[in-house]
Amino acid sequence: MRLNCIVLPLLLAACASPQESCISDANRELSIITGLVNETRANIARGFAVGTEEDVIVRRGLCDGETEDGVAIKVACDRTITRERRVPVAIDLNAERAKLASLVERQTELRSNLNTRVDQCRVQFPES
Repeated sequence: MRLNCIVLPLLLAACASPQESCISDANRELSIITGLVNETRANIARGFAVGTEEDVIVRRGLCDGETEDGVAIKVACDRTITRERRVPVAIDLNAERAKLASLVERQTELRSNLNTRVDQCRVQFPES
């Protein structure tokens, strides 16, 4: 599953025109910063961040196996199950507010420069 999350965007990017790739790159940083702004605002509103922890469970069970002469049998085996769960994480609210101010400032800069960057992409890679 994780491989699909990595490979699929690369395949889609390979199908994009040079202009589309350039415009996508111009938008990428703004999208990331916007996501961070939203996450930081939610952390401040809640008073804590949300992290993840993994729980590892080992269960004893029966697995398919075979004897040396190829006869199918059931054998005892361990199955490892990993689950992620969301947990509250303490934060320094003053530091979060400072981080938010910095992110909002960067977001404003990126928004004001976005049209210029997109226009540059259109000039550099004209569509036919």
